[in-house]
Amino acid sequence: MGRILTLFSQEKQLVNALRKADPKAQRQVYDKYSARMLALCFRYICDDMAAEDVMVEGFLKVFDKISQFSGEGSFEGWIRRIMVNEALGYLRKQKRVLEDAISEEVNNIPDYVHADQNLETEELLSLIETLPTGYRTVFNLYAIEGYSHMEIAEMLGVTESTSKSQLHRARALLQKMVCDWENDFKKKVEYEKASC
Repeated sequence: MGRILTLFSQEKQLVNALRKADPKAQRQVYDKYSARMLALCFRYICDDMAAEDVMVEGFLKVFDKISQFSGEGSFEGWIRRIMVNEALGYLRKQKRVLEDAISEEVNNIPDYVHADQNLETEELLSLIETLPTGYRTVFNLYAIEGYSHMEIAEMLGVTESTSKSQLHRARALLQKMVCDWENDFKKKVEYEKASC
């Protein structure tokens, strides 16, 4: 309990220093959160340099808008929301947020009901990166960030049904990719056994 209070007190002091535009506090916040925020931006953008640019812009906004942080809730959560909004803004500028024309192949993906336990987190994240931008965006917002369809619809300027549809299609496509990965993995294991 004492450790939690100490961490809360340190965070409060850090936020107060940010409100005074203290460069050391800004550096400390950047050093503490940049790796996680870069990973977050990359999940949406899938381009190293663009994700880093978006993250830097996000931190500039964090420092500029620090007076808007009420102190209620998680400071990291507040930073995450800014980063998500920056990533979505980048995608909007790139005119890549939601694909309206969805191929017949994706519409006809069967439901795959299981994913093999051999699939590691890194491999799953790599599969998510290959999703079309609209699917990936909604999947990240819903499944990873925890936004509701109503919130996603508002953030992206689409209907809730579009958000739900994009999520359903993203999951179906991911399930297909996981199933394909699983089949390739099994073939590889069988080949290695046969080679021994």
